[in-house]
Amino acid sequence: MPHRELASLLDELTRLASLPLERGETLPARAYSSEDFYRLEREHVFRADWLCAGHANQVARPGDYLRTEVLGEPVVVTRDEDGTLHALSRVCRHRFMDVLPPETTPEQGALKRLTCPYHAWTYRLNGEYAGQLAGAPLMGRVDFDRAACRLPRYRLEVWNGLLMICADPHAPALGRQLDGLTTKLAPYRLPDLVVAYTAAWEGVGANWKVALENGSENYHHMGSHAATLEPVLPGKDTVVDDCDGRWFTMYTPFAADSLRAAEGATGAVGTVIPGLGERELSGMTIAGVFPHLVMALLPDSVTFARWIPTGPATHDAHFTVLVPPEARAEPGFDAYVDASRQQLETIQNEDAVAIRGVQRGLATDPGPSGGRFSHLERPLWQFQRYLADRLAQRGRLP
Repeated sequence: MPHRELASLLDELTRLASLPLERGETLPARAYSSEDFYRLEREHVFRADWLCAGHANQVARPGDYLRTEVLGEPVVVTRDEDGTLHALSRVCRHRFMDVLPPETTPEQGALKRLTCPYHAWTYRLNGEYAGQLAGAPLMGRVDFDRAACRLPRYRLEVWNGLLMICADPHAPALGRQLDGLTTKLAPYRLPDLVVAYTAAWEGVGANWKVALENGSENYHHMGSHAATLEPVLPGKDTVVDDCDGRWFTMYTPFAADSLRAAEGATGAVGTVIPGLGERELSGMTIAGVFPHLVMALLPDSVTFARWIPTGPATHDAHFTVLVPPEARAEPGFDAYVDASRQQLETIQNEDAVAIRGVQRGLATDPGPSGGRFSHLERPLWQFQRYLADRLAQRGRLP
């Protein structure tokens, strides 16, 4: 795309970010399909900000690892024998092989060292030496500085039990940016929850922002989820909190008594998270952290979704469902997981129809523009301000 068109997109983003919610408009269509705009997002959003890679429960014990591509490149999160977590590149320093290829290794597991399956180079995982080369077979006859060879490391913070990683060494620490959200999420005890299951949809045919925006409002319950979520969690009853910055929250009360409503929303009644108050027991909280994380918090579970861009018009959708630890010991846990998984697939399939439909609409010529926001779409208006802060000036040529 010519520089002039990118500059025009950034000018429009700046204009939109200056509008009050009551006059807020949707992003221009090209922001969801432009190759140059996508590259700008990869560089100044996904390569420069904090992204969620999973939950600490997935690397609970020394030696555990979790494979992720959340930064758009191969990364592994490990826990060493002292309990310290590390985020390392998975690209071998020898001939660039993925040391944990998805074709042959599970997404998570346990190991003592990282061993490249190509030429058997090995890397340490303990303490300050995490990522350091431990062995390189048949390299004794060449001039080779073993001590200088190590896997690159990324910044990692554990926020409310979530693994947050960042490729930018200069980005501000995440935790203090989310203090207000931490307070709101405290009743759900996210750090103490455990993973019930994960699910993923790869190669979804829509720009990642379409999926994020869809997951950041309940206005579409009356349309996309008219027979599933809407009877239980009516979108019109949602109260969107008046917040700013990189996070948002909203609350939707159950339409019926909390037990039957929870059954409709999750597919089964699970073990209730201990210590919840009446408000938490009586509805669903949605919380989001830009750029790509949205959580649905229910009395018996927390589901967090992450949308990872794979191209201007494609993304991968990852879901992780958390439950109280004691839920695993319940005799009906397997049935609960099966029902919950089936319900998640139903909701995701309904969302996929909308997401792909929106992307087709964005591809029309001339592209649509100037759509107006409902008060229930405040998080989308807020997201524009986040994008403008990270893109509007950084994307301009001198």
